[in-house]
Amino acid sequence: MFVIELIYRAALADIDANMAAHVAFLNKYYDAGNFLVSGRKIPRTGGVIVAIADSEQQIEAIIQNDPFVAQRLADYRIMQFRASQRAADLQARVERDVLNTTRSRARKAGPSRTRRS
Repeated sequence: MFVIELIYRAALADIDANMAAHVAFLNKYYDAGNFLVSGRKIPRTGGVIVAIADSEQQIEAIIQNDPFVAQRLADYRIMQFRASQRAADLQARVERDVLNTTRSRARKAGPSRTRRS
């Protein structure tokens, strides 16, 4: 297994402008069976992908297809590890974390305010 860390080099506006192409890249490799989980780092300085492949060279080839990397918007680091344990309720924990993160963001944003003239 591999952890791929993306480190943004560009402004978030440039990252956001290329996000749809990056998501298409992610979906391609989820569909191929290589990507297991991914998401933004907090604070938003890059992202993380947990992946499986036959070799680090295969991961290198895959990551070169990421628009963030191809357009030099992000650097990357690859770490290989051998998964020896996992939580029996992994899916439930991931879903709970997503829910908690979403709630936390909403609390930090506070109530939305409409400015009237």
